[in-house]
Amino acid sequence: MKRAFPLLLAAGSLVLLAAGCSTYDKGPYLPQTSKTPAYESKEPVILMDPAVRRSVTCSGLQERTLPDGRLEIVAHLRNRENRRIEVQANCVFKDQNAFSTGDETPFVMVILTENGTEDVKFTSMNNLAKKYTIRVRQAR
Repeated sequence: MKRAFPLLLAAGSLVLLAAGCSTYDKGPYLPQTSKTPAYESKEPVILMDPAVRRSVTCSGLQERTLPDGRLEIVAHLRNRENRRIEVQANCVFKDQNAFSTGDETPFVMVILTENGTEDVKFTSMNNLAKKYTIRVRQAR
């Protein structure tokens, strides 16, 4: 009995040591590619979830540069269904290289009546904005 205990303790320690060494992280990794395309860097309007994708479309966009250099965007959001829906929309303003200028509007509630169209207006806070992405999500 006295000999079995140290032998059992040594075997257990060896198993723990081997298990600890096998979890060693081997170093830097490359970024993983996304399973979905990078729509937010390429498209002006993004529908954020499947319910909105099925129910809402953007029937038109109007861009205008104000006299002080700020960018003003009007999006025509259209309800594709025969029922009233509520969505939220915001705008991320970007520079000429499609990087955010740090100017992002808060999400605003948009109530779309049956087969109706509503205009949503966004204005940048500074004159750095040259591009934009309007994001539409389901109201929670």
